[in-house]
Amino acid sequence: PAKDVFAAGVVEVDIRPVREGQNFTVKWRNKPVFIRKRTPEMIAASRKDDPIVASMREPATDAERCKRPEWLICVGICTHLGCIPQPDAGNFGGYFCPCHGSHYDYAGRIRQGPAPKNLELLPTQFLDDNTVKLG
Repeated sequence: PAKDVFAAGVVEVDIRPVREGQNFTVKWRNKPVFIRKRTPEMIAASRKDDPIVASMREPATDAERCKRPEWLICVGICTHLGCIPQPDAGNFGGYFCPCHGSHYDYAGRIRQGPAPKNLELLPTQFLDDNTVKLG
């Protein structure tokens, strides 16, 4: 692709304002992207479930989903029918899609409901402790 087309798909986000436990939403390629600074308790809850990943609909460990343990960065669109899940909700504390009842955990993994896949990950790169590049 041309440089200008490629550049349109890359966004740098200042993550300094995101507080621990907070979910922050930005736009990337006209899609909502959830950037969550996870608490130690959220990380522990996600890692506690790592031994059962083989039984999950789309198996993935917490470390496979989060490049840095404190940060979950994923596309904020339910993989069932494209609704926007609500943060800090559902049976697993991560995200809940009220349209049809899909529940995601703190790592964005589908745990219950009709969604066929985990919340989508996107290419990310931490440029430093304050900036992440999406795309």
